[in-house]
Amino acid sequence: MKLGVFLVLFGGKKFEEALDIAKDLGLEAVEIGSGNYPGNSHCNPDELLKDESKLKSFSKAIEKRGLEISALSCHGNPLHPDENIAQAHRHAQRQTILLAEKLGVKRIITFSGCPGDSENAKSPNWVTCPWPDDFSKTLAWQWEKCVIPYWKEEAKFAAQHNVKEICLEMHPGFVVYNPETLLKLRDAAGEVIGANFDPSHLFWQGIDPVAAVRKLKDAIYHVHAKDTKIDRINTSVNGVLDTKSYLDEVNRSWIFRTVGYGHGEEFWREFISNLRLVGYDGVLSIEHEDSLMSIDEGLKKAIAFLKGILISEPKPKAWWT
Repeated sequence: MKLGVFLVLFGGKKFEEALDIAKDLGLEAVEIGSGNYPGNSHCNPDELLKDESKLKSFSKAIEKRGLEISALSCHGNPLHPDENIAQAHRHAQRQTILLAEKLGVKRIITFSGCPGDSENAKSPNWVTCPWPDDFSKTLAWQWEKCVIPYWKEEAKFAAQHNVKEICLEMHPGFVVYNPETLLKLRDAAGEVIGANFDPSHLFWQGIDPVAAVRKLKDAIYHVHAKDTKIDRINTSVNGVLDTKSYLDEVNRSWIFRTVGYGHGEEFWREFISNLRLVGYDGVLSIEHEDSLMSIDEGLKKAIAFLKGILISEPKPKAWWT
């Protein structure tokens, strides 16, 4: 396994400066935002696909530092009921796929998206319970009319352009938010669909990420290293569903934390070991969104924590067998 970083953390810095930081910190890979919610400050597919010299400079900047691209990330909502938003997000995703092909990158990362409740909807409608029956009917309509048809076509487009893995981040608010919904879409749209496994979004739903790893197995295509701290006091009063600002930390039911500050070494050792058990030997991409720590301190602490835990050498043949 290798250690990397989601480079949007340094979106305010020039691309080569951000790469230098990653290299100097001893990281081996970078996950690069290419539009939609992560922005495209380091990687604008529209520009790079039009200008061969810019594309070569982009690739050279990464190669000369001995880094690799773990993924291009264009997290968006391509199923948004507002057609203008949906089309913009779909365009960024398609351009990301075409750029990945040019760069020889086999995976992109995004969200599954979430439609509205009908063809006339204006906002997404995330269904979380089966009753009243309106909710069940909405969910059936979303999957049958929107989700499955769209992702079947998108998986086909990706495969045609040598992108082998569309990594969907299981995130509440979108139709794919847990292993069950990820596998449901994978069964319908094919094995191009897999997971960008981010344990932080599973923790607060009450999911055991280790059990989720064992369930998903070879459907795990990329991994985020990100932690969550559950506030037992606030959760015991209000539960885990929380719409307060992420900056209202003391009153929230949970907050994102630097790796190791939500769960200790025992969890992370088991998590990494189980990734190896199911055959994952790719990058752990640090996504730092800890509002209690600066970028510099939070990232350095995550790197130091994970370097002592990561299994870096290839799985051996057991010498005693």
